[in-house]
Amino acid sequence: MKKKKNLEQEEQVQVNNKNGLLHRTTIKELIAPSGIDASSLDHLEIISNVKKYARSFLITTLPRMCTFPELFRDMYMFGDINTSIYINPISEARSQNELNRVINELETERIVAQDRGNINRESTLTQKRIETEQLRDEIAAGFNKLFEASVVSTLYAYSIEDLDKLTKLLATEMSKNLVDIKSAWALQEEAFKSNLPLMQDKVKKIHTFDRRSMGTVFPFTTSEVGHPTGVPLGFNKQTGTPILFDNFHSSLTNYNMVIFAKSGAGKSVTMKTLISRSSVLMGIESLALDAEGEYSIVAESLGGINVVLSPNSKTIINLFDIESERIKDEITGKERIVVNVENKVEDVTQALLTMARGSTRSTDVNELTKQIIAESVAEEYVAIGINSDPDSLYEESAQFSNDEKLYRQKKKMPTIGSWYKRIQKKAEDNRNENYSFHYSYLLKVMKQYIREYDGQMAYFDGQSTFELLEGAPFINLDISQLEERFARPLAQQILLSWIWEKYVKKNSEDRKKAKKKRVLVDEAWMLLPFQEAVDFLNTMARRARKRNVSLAIISQRFQDFYEKPEAQAVLTSSDTKLFLAQDKSEIQYLKEVFKLSEGEAGFLVTCLKGEGLLKVGSDSAVIQITPTKKEFEFVETNLNKMVEMRKKNEENRYYEDA
Repeated sequence: MKKKKNLEQEEQVQVNNKNGLLHRTTIKELIAPSGIDASSLDHLEIISNVKKYARSFLITTLPRMCTFPELFRDMYMFGDINTSIYINPISEARSQNELNRVINELETERIVAQDRGNINRESTLTQKRIETEQLRDEIAAGFNKLFEASVVSTLYAYSIEDLDKLTKLLATEMSKNLVDIKSAWALQEEAFKSNLPLMQDKVKKIHTFDRRSMGTVFPFTTSEVGHPTGVPLGFNKQTGTPILFDNFHSSLTNYNMVIFAKSGAGKSVTMKTLISRSSVLMGIESLALDAEGEYSIVAESLGGINVVLSPNSKTIINLFDIESERIKDEITGKERIVVNVENKVEDVTQALLTMARGSTRSTDVNELTKQIIAESVAEEYVAIGINSDPDSLYEESAQFSNDEKLYRQKKKMPTIGSWYKRIQKKAEDNRNENYSFHYSYLLKVMKQYIREYDGQMAYFDGQSTFELLEGAPFINLDISQLEERFARPLAQQILLSWIWEKYVKKNSEDRKKAKKKRVLVDEAWMLLPFQEAVDFLNTMARRARKRNVSLAIISQRFQDFYEKPEAQAVLTSSDTKLFLAQDKSEIQYLKEVFKLSEGEAGFLVTCLKGEGLLKVGSDSAVIQITPTKKEFEFVETNLNKMVEMRKKNEENRYYEDA
C-alpha cells in the first residue's frame, strides 16, 4: 500500500514537471506576465496576451508650499497609471542634527552674501533660516516631524506613440502644481519593480516632508456631486451631505438622464421622487410614457392627468397630428413660427414602417416600401392644404364665440385610415410591377391597424380625442394594458412622435421664455429591437436640449443597449447617469461602456435598494435615495407594501371618524 502511494506521488511530480509548475516556486512567478522586455532605457514592453508598454517616473522637483488634495491629484487620476509612495519617519535626534547643520550653512551663506552686498540673496537666506529654525523648534516640542518619501509612478499604454503622448500630457498636468516629473532613465526595471505591491523601494529617490506637507500626498478624497440649486435627490454616503440636483443647471452640456438598475432596485421610486420634488419645488412639468402602469398614482397625487391607452379604451391618439413650432431665425435671431412638414412626414413614415414590419420584423419591407409610404404620407398633408405656413393648419372661414371674440377652427388631420384608403387607390392605379408586391403587402399587414376593418390594433386610427393641457404638473400616458411583445413598443414609438409634436415643440427655443419640461420613457429596452424607434429616440435625445426639455430613459436591461451600437447615442447625449443595484450579468457591460472602476463595479453588485452611483458630467458619488414617509404613499411599487399602507390608511380613517 505504501509503495503504491509513492508511485502515485512520483507520477504527480512528473505531470507537474511537464506542465512547468515545479519551476514556478513563488507567488510572484505564478502571477507574472509571459515576459517583460527591458532592453529600452526609457520604457518596458510587457508581453502577455496583448502587448503593453510601461514607463516609470520619478518626482524631481516639489513646490515650496503644497495644499491638500491638489499635490498629486492629477497623477492619481490620470488614466491607466499606478503610483507608489514609500514613507519612512526620521527620528527626532537625526532631524535636530540635520536641521542644525542646515541652519549653520544658511547662516554662513547669509554672512557671505551680506559681505558681498547681495541684499536680495541675504534676505532670501534669512527667511529660509527663520523657517528652518521654526521647524526645528516644532519638532523639539513634539508638534511636528520629518519624513523621507520616495514617489514612483508607472504609466501604461497599448502603443509607444500613445505612451509618448500621455507622458507629455502628464508632465504638463503635474507642472500646473509646480511638480516636475522625469522618466526613470536607465532605471525602468528598478522603478517598475518598486511600483509593484511588494514593498521594495529599489530606486530610493528621496524627498523630505514635514507632517503637514506629508498629509497632502494622501488621495483620501471624495468627489461632491450636485448643484447649488435644485431638489434634494439623496445623500452622499461617503460624506453624509445632501445632494441637490438641478436637471437644467447651466453646467450640464445637456439635460438628459439615464437610469439603469435591476428589477426591484428602486428605479421607479427614484424617478417618482425626482418628479414630485421637482414639480413642487421647481415647477418642472413632467410627462411619463408609462410601460408598467406605475405612475398613475403620482398623477393623482400631483393633480395631474392620467390617460390609459388600451384596446378597449375610447382614447385615440392620431399619429398624423402636426403642430407649428417656434424657431430662431439664424440671421435676425428673432423667433418665427413655422410648420415643419418634412420632419413630420419622416416621423410618420418611420412609425408606419415599424407597423408594416410587425412583431416578426419582416425583411419584405425595404426602401421601395418606405418610398411608397413616404409619398402617400406627404400626399395626405398636401390633400388638406398643409404646408410650412402656420395658417395652413386652420380652416379659412373665421368663427366667433359668444363674446364676439375671434377664434380659429383647426383642420381635421389625416389618419391611418385615410392613408390606407390612399394606398388602396394607388394600388388600383399602379402599373409598375416592381411596386405591385409592396402595395399588396401593405394592404394585407396594415389592415389590422384600421378601425373600419375592426383591426385589433386600431387604437391609433382616428382624430385625437385627447389634447395635452398646458400647465399640467404631470401627465401620465399609461400603455401597460397593451400587448408587451409588439403593441407596447409600437405605442412607445408613436407616442414619442406625438409627444414631440404636442409637448416638446410647443416650447420656445428662447430659454427665457421656455418652460422646464421632462419626458420620461420607462422600460426603454422595449424599443430597441425596432430600428425606426431607436432612430427617433436618438433624434429626440439630441434635439431635446434645444427645447429646454430633459429626456429621461429608464431601463433594467443595459445589455440590450450595449449590443445595439445605434442606441448608445442616447447614452452619449445624457450628461446625468444613475446606476442602482445591478445584476452580475449586466455589470461587465456597464463597466466597459462607462469606464467604471473595480470598486464601483463591485459596489453596484452588492449595494442595497435605493443605493447607487450618480455620475453628473465627470463627477461621481455614492448616493442613498430615501423618500419621506409621505412620499412613500405614492412612490412605493412593491404590491405587498402598498396593500399594507392602504390597510393602515383605512385604519387611521376609522379611528379619526370614531
